[in-house]
Amino acid sequence: MFRCGIAYPRCRWIIPLLLVFAIIFDLIAICAQSGWVEDENAKSHYASMWKHCRGRNDNWQCWSLQDNSWAQAVAALMIIGLILLIIAFILAIVAMCNINTGLMIAVAAFLILVVILQVIALIIYPVKFNELIFEGTYYYTWAYGFAWGATIICIGCAIIFCCLPNYEDELSGAAKVKYIYSSQ
Repeated sequence: MFRCGIAYPRCRWIIPLLLVFAIIFDLIAICAQSGWVEDENAKSHYASMWKHCRGRNDNWQCWSLQDNSWAQAVAALMIIGLILLIIAFILAIVAMCNINTGLMIAVAAFLILVVILQVIALIIYPVKFNELIFEGTYYYTWAYGFAWGATIICIGCAIIFCCLPNYEDELSGAAKVKYIYSSQ
């Protein structure tokens, strides 16, 4: 009558899809030319992970943030995190196709490493940027939010991949169906 629980075989493909979204979010954050930081009115100063610009109307002057060692560290941590995320995605596809619990744990380990690297980068950036710029009020905007979004998705997927080996039979479809109600 009524099945109890989650349709695990269907969920096998949702988790790698979430990792695709995390990769896309990371790419958006890393490649953004603006959108990490804006001044209060978003009219005279903005910054990305790579540069910051000041000006008005069409008269903008930009400076590279990569002259600072902290910005180089942020860029390196975000790019290394993206590379590890892509490796985790490939391993996740293989693990879900073969229902390989060892690979699931490896994917979880990669994702935890991605989270650690990106959280460090996403904490360093605002602290050091605020030390670099002393005036006014600044807001961390859409591209910075995409970076946090990717990191949060990775946290969730890491937890799921840690739990999935306990449900190997359900994932492969070999588990016995449990019913809430039976007419017998």
